[in-house]
Amino acid sequence: MAWLERDKRTGHFKIGFRLGDRKLKRSLKTSDPDEANDALAVVDDTIRAVERGWVSIPPGVDVGRFLLSGGRLCEAPTLPQSLRLDDLFAAYFGSLPEGSLEQTTIEGMRIHERHLYRILGRSFIVSELSTADLQRYIEKRSKEPGQRGRKVTPTTVRKAIVTLRTAWNWGVEHNLVSGTFPGRGLRYAKTSEKPPFQTWSEIEQQISRGGLTEAEEADLWDCLFLTLRDIDGVLRHVEQHARQPWVYPAVCMAAHTGARRSELLRSRLSDIDLDGGVVTIRERKRNHERTTTRRVPISPFLDGVLRTWLDNHPGSLNTFCQPPDVARSKTHRESVCPVTRDEAHDHFTRALAGSNWAVIRGWHVFRHSFCSNCAAKGVDQRLINAWVGHQTEDMVRRYRHLFPDQQQAAIQQVFGAAPKPRSSVKASKRRKGEQTVVADAL
Repeated sequence: MAWLERDKRTGHFKIGFRLGDRKLKRSLKTSDPDEANDALAVVDDTIRAVERGWVSIPPGVDVGRFLLSGGRLCEAPTLPQSLRLDDLFAAYFGSLPEGSLEQTTIEGMRIHERHLYRILGRSFIVSELSTADLQRYIEKRSKEPGQRGRKVTPTTVRKAIVTLRTAWNWGVEHNLVSGTFPGRGLRYAKTSEKPPFQTWSEIEQQISRGGLTEAEEADLWDCLFLTLRDIDGVLRHVEQHARQPWVYPAVCMAAHTGARRSELLRSRLSDIDLDGGVVTIRERKRNHERTTTRRVPISPFLDGVLRTWLDNHPGSLNTFCQPPDVARSKTHRESVCPVTRDEAHDHFTRALAGSNWAVIRGWHVFRHSFCSNCAAKGVDQRLINAWVGHQTEDMVRRYRHLFPDQQQAAIQQVFGAAPKPRSSVKASKRRKGEQTVVADAL
């Protein structure tokens, strides 16, 4: 007997089956219901054949693989015993279809790859990888210098292990590696929860007390959220100091939609519906198998900015692009080109350089400022999540403290409203007594 289950997180199907007194499960590595049902039928037929004695499972063969193959896999797959770590990564990265992962994601994984080579060795034999080897990597990497004078954070160390596990699991699917990734039981140092977002004045107040290192001050500025007044100031500054015409509308769109930098650069003109008052954001982070979208209403201010930009658009499918010959640029292009990630970072930094706004680290400040300002205005959290694509509780927790009205209403449901001061109660009784005397006199 076999059955299907669906992983709520990934959407992939798993197949479970019972053979004799054994109960097993295998991932089908697909979210397609038709493929899953086809595999279910194959496994059911093969189990019946085994139970009736028509087919026997050869010794040493993985039962799940045997059943999923319809009884055709009659011997254990031969695996290269000397597969090196660099060979595994070369095969994995070489197999990635174009556009399957964000370029920034691939670059991050490549950095992890280099650290793994440095500590484990390029020629490390993958089949010999053990939990002890991974723990050795964690301990050595955790002692190395990181950013702002600190050691490498556990979060960064963990990401490298995740990259190796991803390549390992891919190798299992392609018969380059066998067995389960030996990642259970690994121990990391405790991480500190990121502090909540704070206003400019709150951060300056903490810094003014003194005693903070440069790194601690930088950490505080990382938590900056811009109030609506701050955002107006930043946008006015960018409008006056941006070196290219696309910079101001791009920053306005980030501030008024909460879009990520990569989503702005991916935006198409067809995504902007000024008549309908919505902009469609193309996502890649929410689902690993397909590109998804979300829709955000266009504010009246953003509507005006986008109309002006579209009237002067250099001509391209992309919302934000540059003409072939850009003023004050040494780069020459043959045609209109979309803005690159490096260009977006460079022009954002240049626009704010030398001003009070220079403490803003990058485009992402507008994303969490958008969330924080919506929260402070009492916008329903479900709407905010839909507009920005948040899915996890950790993301929401950092700006939840800005729901003052909702939190106060919730606590009043438990303990009631604040009691009246005793003096006001006595005054109320006195007025009531005076009204009774007057009524009796009448």
